[in-house]
Amino acid sequence: MAAGMPLSFCGDKAPSAYGINDGVLNNGCFVDALNLVPHVFLLFITFPILFIGWGSQSSKVQIHHNTWLHFPGHNMRWILTFLLLFVHVCEFAEGIVSNTTMTSNHLHLFMPAFMGFIAATTSVVYYHNIETSNFPKLLLVLFIYWVLAFITKFIKLWKFAEFGIRFKYLRFCITALLVMLYGLLMAVEINVIRVRKYVFFTNPQKVKPPEDLQDLGVRFLQPFVNLLSKATYWWMNPLIIGAHKRPIELKKIGKLPIAMRALTNYLRLKDAYEDQRTGEDPDRPPSIWRSMYRAFGRPILLSSTFRYLADLLGFAGPLCIYGIVRNLDDDNNDTSANKNMENYFRVYFMYTTELLENSSVLAVLLFLALVLQRTFLQASYYVTIETGINLRGALLAMIYNKILRLSTSNMSMGEMTLGQINNLVAIETNQLMWFLFLCPNLWAMPVQIVMGVILLYNFLSWSALVGASVIVLLAPVQYLIATKLAETQKSALEHSTDRLKQTTEILKGIKLLKLYAWEDIFCDSVEQTRGKELTSLRTFAFYTSMSIFMNAAIPIAAVLATFGVHHFLTSSIPSPSQAFAALALFHILVTPLFLLSTVVRFAVKALVSVQKLGEFLQSDEIGDDSWRNGDISVPLDVGKKHLGMTKAINRKQPMRYQMDNYEQPSRRAMRPTETEDVAVKVSNGSFTWGNNQLTLSDINIRIPTGQLTMIVGQVGCGKSSLLLAMLGEMQAIDGRVYWSNWSETEDSEEEIRSKNRNSVAYAAQKSWLLNATVEDNITFGSPFNKQRYKAVIDACSLQPDIDLLPFGDQTEIGERGINLSGGQRQRICVARALYQNTNIVFLDDPFSALDIHLSDHLMQEGILKFLQDDKRTVVLVSHKLQYLIHADWIIAMKDGSVLREGTLKDIQTHDTELYDHWKTLMNRQDQELEKDIQQDSQTTLERKTLRRAFYSREPKNQMDDEDEEEEEEEEDDDNFSTTTSRRSKIPWKMCGCYLSSGGFFMVFLMISSKLLKHSVIVAIDYCLALWTSTNQTAENLQNGTAANQAAAFLQNGTAANQTAAFLQNGTAANQTAAFLQNGSINFTDISPQPEQDVYYLHVFFVLCAAGITLCLITSLSVEFLGLSAATNLHHNLLNKIIHAPIRFFDVTPLGQILNRFSADTNIIDQHIPPTLESLTRSTLLCLSAIGVIASITPAFLVALVPLAVAFYFIQKYFRVASKDLQDLDDSTQLPLLCHFSETAEGLTTIRAFRHEARFKQRMLELTDTNNTAYLFLSAANRWLEVRTDYLGAVIVLTVAVASIWSGRPGGGLVGLGLTYALTITNYLNWVVRNLADLEVQMAAVKKVNSFLGTESENYEGSMDASQVPENWPHDGEIKIHDLCVRYDPMLKPVLKHVNAYIKPGQKVGICGRTGSGKSSLSLAFFNMVDIFEGRIVIDGIDICKLPLQTLRSRLSIILQDPVLFSGSIRFNLDPECMCTDDRLWEALEIAQLKNMVKSLPGGLDAVVTEGGENFSVGQRQLFCLARAFVRKSSILIMDEATASIDMATENILQKVVMTAFADRTVVTIAHRVSSILDAEQVLVFSSGILVESDSGPNLLAQEESLFSVLVRTHK
Repeated sequence: MAAGMPLSFCGDKAPSAYGINDGVLNNGCFVDALNLVPHVFLLFITFPILFIGWGSQSSKVQIHHNTWLHFPGHNMRWILTFLLLFVHVCEFAEGIVSNTTMTSNHLHLFMPAFMGFIAATTSVVYYHNIETSNFPKLLLVLFIYWVLAFITKFIKLWKFAEFGIRFKYLRFCITALLVMLYGLLMAVEINVIRVRKYVFFTNPQKVKPPEDLQDLGVRFLQPFVNLLSKATYWWMNPLIIGAHKRPIELKKIGKLPIAMRALTNYLRLKDAYEDQRTGEDPDRPPSIWRSMYRAFGRPILLSSTFRYLADLLGFAGPLCIYGIVRNLDDDNNDTSANKNMENYFRVYFMYTTELLENSSVLAVLLFLALVLQRTFLQASYYVTIETGINLRGALLAMIYNKILRLSTSNMSMGEMTLGQINNLVAIETNQLMWFLFLCPNLWAMPVQIVMGVILLYNFLSWSALVGASVIVLLAPVQYLIATKLAETQKSALEHSTDRLKQTTEILKGIKLLKLYAWEDIFCDSVEQTRGKELTSLRTFAFYTSMSIFMNAAIPIAAVLATFGVHHFLTSSIPSPSQAFAALALFHILVTPLFLLSTVVRFAVKALVSVQKLGEFLQSDEIGDDSWRNGDISVPLDVGKKHLGMTKAINRKQPMRYQMDNYEQPSRRAMRPTETEDVAVKVSNGSFTWGNNQLTLSDINIRIPTGQLTMIVGQVGCGKSSLLLAMLGEMQAIDGRVYWSNWSETEDSEEEIRSKNRNSVAYAAQKSWLLNATVEDNITFGSPFNKQRYKAVIDACSLQPDIDLLPFGDQTEIGERGINLSGGQRQRICVARALYQNTNIVFLDDPFSALDIHLSDHLMQEGILKFLQDDKRTVVLVSHKLQYLIHADWIIAMKDGSVLREGTLKDIQTHDTELYDHWKTLMNRQDQELEKDIQQDSQTTLERKTLRRAFYSREPKNQMDDEDEEEEEEEEDDDNFSTTTSRRSKIPWKMCGCYLSSGGFFMVFLMISSKLLKHSVIVAIDYCLALWTSTNQTAENLQNGTAANQAAAFLQNGTAANQTAAFLQNGTAANQTAAFLQNGSINFTDISPQPEQDVYYLHVFFVLCAAGITLCLITSLSVEFLGLSAATNLHHNLLNKIIHAPIRFFDVTPLGQILNRFSADTNIIDQHIPPTLESLTRSTLLCLSAIGVIASITPAFLVALVPLAVAFYFIQKYFRVASKDLQDLDDSTQLPLLCHFSETAEGLTTIRAFRHEARFKQRMLELTDTNNTAYLFLSAANRWLEVRTDYLGAVIVLTVAVASIWSGRPGGGLVGLGLTYALTITNYLNWVVRNLADLEVQMAAVKKVNSFLGTESENYEGSMDASQVPENWPHDGEIKIHDLCVRYDPMLKPVLKHVNAYIKPGQKVGICGRTGSGKSSLSLAFFNMVDIFEGRIVIDGIDICKLPLQTLRSRLSIILQDPVLFSGSIRFNLDPECMCTDDRLWEALEIAQLKNMVKSLPGGLDAVVTEGGENFSVGQRQLFCLARAFVRKSSILIMDEATASIDMATENILQKVVMTAFADRTVVTIAHRVSSILDAEQVLVFSSGILVESDSGPNLLAQEESLFSVLVRTHK
């Protein structure tokens, strides 16, 4: 090597540089060269393997993720490698810096470090590839490399020690570190050999990948990827980028890994919970906190460790700024430090502290510290979120298990309402999850605050403490605001719940409200509640804006206090390095203090939640009902065998994974003596619902096997309770229930399995459906058997109903599905009981909602044929006495005890009185049967409703289906570009719509105040920079340091052009002019001037005050803009919907309308304003920061371009993926919550059927699905944050490097630039997150907006209300002239050219087959349908000309479905408060309700619960009658009003109508033709045409008339 080369390896021209006279190893250059050997060796060996081996392989075979198998010590190796890389960077830096201090270039100082860095990188890439292909033999190369590297480094260290070079020199420290690291890596490698035995051992260990990875369904790979991918979420890339082309679906996110599944975590939590039950104190409830800590403590500790590391690294920012600015200011690094060059190896050795005085080194360190800090922070977040999700899964499983064991009395006596259970599931578990997310903050923040204050004190001594105390003292205020926020939110929630309840009632009874013209009264009541809610929301908005204001204003106030006090104490101003380090520290300190209030609030909420959970878990459970299984002691799991359950999950410990083998095996049951023919026997039983009142007393009954037992008795005599008592749902005070043991009859195993013996098919009185298809509701988890299914459907006559449904029996019904009528629901429940293959069937009043034909059909086909053929034991509760003749055994009940038991014959002989009583009732029912002509009365009506609902679903489908947004149409043509552009667009139009509903003034105020605020904040910091720099310059001048430095400073920094730019930025001109004057003075007389400082202080003070005021204005303006938008949107929505035509409600599902009022309104009320605020704030902060940086170091703009491009793509991909994942999270949450409320509602049914295990399994699946979506969503958030944080770190690095190398724009301004660059890192990810959130939230505005386009009914009419006579209609004469009616201009007419004349006071009956247009006529009287031809004239006025309000308020109608509203009885009869009490009592008396209402507490003011649930259906119908009587109208229309009333009541009704309405016109639309046989006029309709019109007897006399045909055929 030519010595004269400028780049020579050993550097010196002297031959001694290469001389080895003193011994080879004593030549430092040779030792360094020796150090190169291992690195070169590694590169030579591994590159061919990497490029040849994997190059060919990876192109062909996509390695599937199940090969991600970790060798032992995997994480350790990655950590050590990262440390190694860091030390190599330090070594390289040290080499370069040392090299600059010497006369010639010494390559050997930094070359080995550079090669080491490359070799370390290669080693980890190589390792990763070996690991992915599971080929450990190749690891030998790495082993050799670590050994060689260790030896060569050790030689170097040994030589240093020999020459007495010790720790004060940096190079010695670095070498010592490297020796340690190589040694540790060698140990890791030896460990791999020891465990895997892949070399030196005869039989290498075969390893299979973890179970999760063998299952290709698991897509959540965070636990399985390598450390780098874990830290940067690299494995998420395909998912997030792919989302752009295709929306993410549930299939794409797959299943959860086993360790995160709800079952695994439930078992962990349950073990921790049960372990606390001690022998000595069994009654003490276990502590939930302790169980949570035991089950999930470790990951929380890990997360806290990450958090501490991140917080400590966070302080690197201010420290590095301090160092960089200081180094730039006193740039007098003497190069006279060559003193110790000759001693050792003729090269310069640097002191350990010296490296940190180099600005470029500091810049790189700052960059590394930022990257690490952000990585640790995200890791900490991720671990807590994962733990929180696991905890939530475990809690949900725990709650669900408890629900399945809750005692029924708890539910029915209202101790545990459905609402409470839903709250536990939806709110309390989430509170605890959130608490876990935030809990590392609880102990990390105090440490962070203390550290920050100590550093501040170091920089600025006492004055810093003043600033810090401003921050700390305002923290309790923050906390106070936070608690107030929580309180107001709670009250807002209460009001909004009330409002929703009212809205729901209105929408359910909308038809009645419109017919009675009451919509405005109810609308006002909703508006009133909304008013209260808005008052709370206003308070909420105020406190929110206060909180935002505090967060923005505190740092300004703190800075002002600090520098003000500093100036008064020392009458000087800190140097730029101190000032900006302090500024950066304040920024760091504000965050924990702001968050602390939130965290403390969540902690308080979590305490409350845990208390509620504890109470719930301790509440009463149902008794042990092992008698039901007879002797087969079956813990719940065995049920799994019958139910085709999934097999145990973990093969190694199968038992642990079955959910409930904690239950003790059941007690052996006593056996009744006559096992042969008794299925169930109760002996002297007394049962209660748990309120110490006996419901059933002294019960002795037996249910014969394989026969039909009927239980009869009056309403409320305890028939249903008896069934539940036998099922073990009631508390037995005395006596026993014996079930005969089925396994006595020696059946084959197969037989036992086919008849699931220890379950009872039970159809409850209140029908209970699952949110599932019709088929799933009927099969209910049993295997599908086509023949049987068909038979059951025929027996329950469900086929016609199924044919009406849009997708047949695959249509979703239930809460969120299609609303079926009572009878249809009931028949599905009965079908479910019939379909199940059980020995015992309990039917609780299956005929209550069915009409006579269906009841007969069901009795004959279903009960007598289908069940009796199967020799199944049937217990039937019914009011229909005519079926007693079919019963094999009868139990008559009265007032909670058994009156008689026996066969019909027994009763006839022994209790003639009872028999005669029955007989009279039966006769009445039989007459009914004979007269009951009109076919399928009620059923057909239900079917009609269904048909009407779907009649027009098809053409309008595009509009209703809320999710059929524009995207869908484009998805068809797989045209990626269109979908892509659509999916990544931001909904600006909706934002515009939202802002415009907020009002122009508020928008203007918000925008202008925001812009001003950010300009002022920039001005404050700029002022600080100039002030400190000026001062620094002055001091430098005074110290006599060369004046040229000041001149250079003037040229670079404060030269006039910059000031001009500053002027353009719009800050007051005079100020700058003054400053220029001052500045020039400053440089002429060299003494620093106190008045200049004072002047600056004033400007600074004014600016700060302005900034704080503007903060207040902006925060208030955003919140109140949001509030006014919310007010307007809700008001318009409510008015639009309440005044929409009735057709709208037939076509739009109720749930969808309610969603607009609940979820969407909530988003608009509470979520959009803070998102909007945060978005504008973070965007403006980032923009102002970029502006400031660019003005200080224009070179930064060059680097900005690639960064901006990167940022654009990151946010573009993230927004789309985030929206999809958010939707998945929302859409998977709903089924989970529904499943919980469903289970709680159908507890008795599930327990009777013994399907607990199946429901648990379903709950676990739903929980896991939702958790998967949530995990992916939070992982996507981490993906984004890591990337934006790294971008931020790059920005900081470029700013630092640019300002160091670009000719130094003065310390103050560099400090300003760096401080701003640091804030960018914090706010970049918020810009994207808020954009994504806003996009999702704007969907709510879009949905509300889509309803605002609905057309209203025409309320005006062509006549004025004042022209209508007060007492119209006075006579009740109706002329129908050529009437044509349709429901919608798109649909066919339902009535065609009808002509009729009804005399005043006439009683008219209308009949006809289903769909003949009877009900449409009744709606036409009220102008509810589109009368497009002809007219109806009532007492001389054409009803189409009348204002709707007038017309509808003057007629009365009684509908088929009785509708009552929650409130008082008085409110239900007369919501307008127009009538006297006497009038109301009179109406009640006519309706036979007077005595019942008198007996209620409060009389007329007695409470009516939601939907009138506290009255029976018959009573509700009578109330509706009374309501019609209260309105003294001369025309009454009865639309099939007697459908749901028993015989006795109906007779009363007929009498009443004849007497009370003697002088009024009554139009009866008849179900049972019998009720209109003697009407004065009968109108018979057939498919929309009036075919006959005459009096009843006349029509009957004509043999051929349709009327007499109807009467005859339906006898």
